[in-house]
Amino acid sequence: MIARITRLLLLAQVVVAVLLATTIASHWPGLPLLVAAFFGLGCVLLLRAAIVANNFRVAARYTDDVPADKARLPTLLCMYFDELKATLISSSWHMPFCRLGAAPEILGGGLPVLLVHGYGCNSGYWQPMARAFRAAGISFHAIDLEPVLGDIDGYLPLISRGVALLRAAAGSAQVIIVAHSMGGLVARAWLRDNGWQQVATLITLGTPHQGTALAQLGVGKNATQMRRIDQPAGAACNPWLAGLNSAPDEKRRRIVSLYSTYDNIVVPSTSACLDGANNIAFPCIGHVALASHPPVIAHVIERIRQIDRDSVDAGDSHPVAANGTASGQSMSIQEKPSS
Repeated sequence: MIARITRLLLLAQVVVAVLLATTIASHWPGLPLLVAAFFGLGCVLLLRAAIVANNFRVAARYTDDVPADKARLPTLLCMYFDELKATLISSSWHMPFCRLGAAPEILGGGLPVLLVHGYGCNSGYWQPMARAFRAAGISFHAIDLEPVLGDIDGYLPLISRGVALLRAAAGSAQVIIVAHSMGGLVARAWLRDNGWQQVATLITLGTPHQGTALAQLGVGKNATQMRRIDQPAGAACNPWLAGLNSAPDEKRRRIVSLYSTYDNIVVPSTSACLDGANNIAFPCIGHVALASHPPVIAHVIERIRQIDRDSVDAGDSHPVAANGTASGQSMSIQEKPSS
């Protein structure tokens, strides 16, 4: 469904670019067609750039959570262009045309990884992470969450099928789940109902564990389930997320939450923190760019390798944090965002 929607949106943008180019060419007959074409395409790109900029602006309106180490303008501009690039590539190429295969890719002997995308996406979102996994020899499988605007609990059978398929293909008793945004809530809901026997660790990227203020601007049952719960009457307004967070989970220390201090979708950014989990903050990364940002990918791969090393000790022990961070604590990764 998302692939068809993104292809239609891409077609609409192409039509708009062609109409603009034709209009310019008709008004200035002496203008080279190539210049007119670049004008039409440039107008569409400027519109896309304005949408991303407005997204950051609206996010800033909904949060007073300003990081202590406030970034300077050049760093913020790098973050903006990284997010714009990630948005353009993901929505105009990866999701419309590059969905990941139906079959798991078995590349090594370590624990395989189930990739779970977020709101309004499909498995194509994971292309940058998939390339890194292939290079690292990490087995993986990505699923598509449909219907697009459905109930989060309605996605749980898809997680069950993905886990079963991946375990069978890899011959593994357990998997690791890596989830972006809403996908982390889907994974947590599945763990609430099914337990941790088949999952070694859950790594979430930009997941609104406490909800996000921007969810009130979204559509669908799943958007309603991602609304903030710390506002007046918040629990009453979002009983689903309040129930998920209050559900007992003695294994929550197995969750690693990676998030950006300047997230433009999950606001405030601390909404991605979860009590009892290992919360790791990265500075200045956009929401869509999280799964394609090299330092984040490197951190995820190192976590997976550490879990593989820990799993050798078997028993009932749980995987420890790759950096030794105690469960339930937070830390910050200091790095320069790529340009």
